[in-house]
Amino acid sequence: MGTVEQIVDENYRVKTVTVRLADWQPFRPGQHYRVRLTAPDGYQAQRSYSIASSPERPGVIDLTIELVSGGEVSPYFHDVIRPGDEIELRGPIGGPFTWIRNLGGPLLFVAGGSGVVPLMSMLRHRHCAAREVPAVLLYSSRSLEDIIFREELEQLAAEANVSVLHTLTRSRPEGWDGYARRIDRRMLEDALSYLDGAPHAYVCGPTPLVESVADELVNLDLSPERIRTERFGPSA
Repeated sequence: MGTVEQIVDENYRVKTVTVRLADWQPFRPGQHYRVRLTAPDGYQAQRSYSIASSPERPGVIDLTIELVSGGEVSPYFHDVIRPGDEIELRGPIGGPFTWIRNLGGPLLFVAGGSGVVPLMSMLRHRHCAAREVPAVLLYSSRSLEDIIFREELEQLAAEANVSVLHTLTRSRPEGWDGYARRIDRRMLEDALSYLDGAPHAYVCGPTPLVESVADELVNLDLSPERIRTERFGPSA
């Protein structure tokens, strides 16, 4: 069980829920928790949500949850839950799609939409425990308003050894000087140019993005053993 401590709006359709756990366990950035809701009539719904926080915050986890219209679980976190409420959850879960400082770098993170959430856990862990490790995040969003963790990513990009590259696929503000298309080979070449040596690559987002990025990275001579992927479907 966990108790909700705080709810923060990340953008117009994404909230971060901070949960204090009765039985907190150290986790590896990239893992997730499974949340279960039980209705008064006994009906249950379960969904998995990636941890957004770093393991350097003992006792609590952040779950960053995108609202899915018509969903069974995400609307509860957006419209019903309040600080002090208790929720049932199980975790941490997951193994291959994780990174800790002992694995070293450099690091290439590629995200689409809410696929940035587990990568944010890795970036936050790197910020706390391994700032010497070079990292690049290439992040695809529909619009500027859809970028999750926008202010914190700007702060991270001001650090040495961290670069954040954005592409906006549907609408751009006036004067936008970032990318304006879906992630392609040229973008990946640009991202890799910030790093010396073959990186550990983590790719997370919708299935078409993940598959195309993974294929292009192999075409760019990155060993498949250094590419880890996670596909996100709608977590309703």
